[in-house]
Amino acid sequence: MINLTKIIAAILVLLALALGGYAWMLSRKAPPPPTQTPAAMAAPGKVNQAQTFPVVVAAKALPAGQPIPVDALRVERLTINPAGAFQETAPLAGRVPVIDLGEGSPLLQGQLVSGLALRVTEGERAVAVKADETMGVGNRVQPGDFVDVFLMLKSDGKDIDRSQARLLLSRKRVLAYGGASVDGLPSKTDKNAGSQSQQRPETARTAVLAIPVEDVNRLTLAENSGRLLLALRNPTDMSEPDPKLFADLPTALQPASLKGRDPRRPPLEGLDRAQAGMTTVDFVTGGKPGALRTATGTPRPAPPTERTGGGLKVEVIRGDRSETINY
Repeated sequence: MINLTKIIAAILVLLALALGGYAWMLSRKAPPPPTQTPAAMAAPGKVNQAQTFPVVVAAKALPAGQPIPVDALRVERLTINPAGAFQETAPLAGRVPVIDLGEGSPLLQGQLVSGLALRVTEGERAVAVKADETMGVGNRVQPGDFVDVFLMLKSDGKDIDRSQARLLLSRKRVLAYGGASVDGLPSKTDKNAGSQSQQRPETARTAVLAIPVEDVNRLTLAENSGRLLLALRNPTDMSEPDPKLFADLPTALQPASLKGRDPRRPPLEGLDRAQAGMTTVDFVTGGKPGALRTATGTPRPAPPTERTGGGLKVEVIRGDRSETINY
């Protein structure tokens, strides 16, 4: 019994020595890295979130439809970089927002007016006219070209020799033809069509021209009264007809007479001329036959009973209907 006790005691002593040696070896190794606390682990995230980006924002409220002044913009460093944002204020001066923007709102590309409206200069309007292969120079007209617009007025069968063909508008800019436009939009093609069909030119149905606002009435009447023809011209050719060779056509509306003012007022121009309009008869005849003049000297179209017979007749085509006008 005594021997067994001695053996157990010896084993315990050896085990204690072994554990002591193992502990001594562990104490000589490098200490493990300190365990990061949740606050310490969040620190790198805070560093990443602190990264900022220069973004143009509104320095004050910007109403929709009005040009943006330069002093209404500023650059701020934000923690986000929205898609379509701007980093400089210079490209945004004069741009027009399509929605109301509050102070501090980032300006994005999709919030600004774009497209053909930016290609129209002051005093011009973008007007679409019907187009086909013959009217569009065999579909060779491209956006950015300059064209002359000719008008064909066909008389009736008896006076076909009195048909008219004349230059209507000179050196007008083509903004769009078919599906292609000057703002970079490509022609529409069928994605499911083969390579051969994609190489075929698209059949254009409209041509968009930049027209002075005072000439929109002439173009509208011409398209509804006859047939238009586009004549492609070299862009370096600056020649235009002399506007002083022909008298201005009478207007459909007459300006009101104002007391105390000189009745001989200057000719109507721009929007005033466009609002005054013109009649089909004056457009076809040039305003000469049967025209009456008021006391102010402004030509007025005569009543139908006072117009001369003359025997000259012009057939005015409106869509699928035709009308013969005597003058």
